[in-house]
Amino acid sequence: MAIFKKPILRALGQKSREMPTGLWTKCPSCGEVIHNLALAENLQVCPKCSHHFNLGSRERIESLVDPESFVEHDAGMAAVDPLGFKGVTTYTDRLQSYRQKTGLVDAVTTGEAKINSHPVGLGVMDFNFLAATMGSVVGEKITRVIEFSTKKKMPVILVCASGGARMYEGMLSLMQMAKTSGALALHAQARLPYINILTNPTTAGVMASYASLGDVIIAEPGAMIGFAGPRVIRETTHQTLPPDFQTAEFLEKHGLIDTIVPRARMRQALSDLLGYFAAK
Repeated sequence: MAIFKKPILRALGQKSREMPTGLWTKCPSCGEVIHNLALAENLQVCPKCSHHFNLGSRERIESLVDPESFVEHDAGMAAVDPLGFKGVTTYTDRLQSYRQKTGLVDAVTTGEAKINSHPVGLGVMDFNFLAATMGSVVGEKITRVIEFSTKKKMPVILVCASGGARMYEGMLSLMQMAKTSGALALHAQARLPYINILTNPTTAGVMASYASLGDVIIAEPGAMIGFAGPRVIRETTHQTLPPDFQTAEFLEKHGLIDTIVPRARMRQALSDLLGYFAAK
């Protein structure tokens, strides 16, 4: 029997070896630890496995359009609380919080721009703002850029990402599905092209409206795309779903989307399509 107990040694006087926050990001796909500067230079794509991280609307616009060609529309349009939504946090407080965090007024940025000198109407959703849910402002801004593009006889490009309709606005949110789809119908009657890009995730009311109406539907690799989530579908149908269910690759295989384009090649792909449509 030992007379003296073995001392418990702790890191007395030693410096913490924890990784500093805000400098590195771990890839959820391959586990690679990537410096945030390297990730930003690679358009938020993992250099090892090509996992596509979320990309903000400002960075997305900069990566797609000709330098200094983007002119924003309806920049000051802001949501209100039409239902007086009550909860642990009010809708007004949530909106204010996300505006401070992101520097955005709402979940979509719209305007006109040029891609390889081709003029386009452009709308880009940002998942960082309330999961890019579609409320009255999102629907109105998208409708307006479509109508503007129809009047100017320009193609429309919408970059989609969304968790669905914005529950804080109730039926007013669901009405945006019909409004945006109606604007696109008139755009199609004018024989003008509409291209949409589906990013991770694109779901629910957005997927059931303008996100699935493109003349050409492009998706980023690995994007989750669908109306209801896999768990809801599994519990409703009582069937085992394929492992790649509701991914861009699954939907391309089954004909719902036309092509999958990595982020680094997206601008060139859009330029090629616009050139083809212009020639026609």
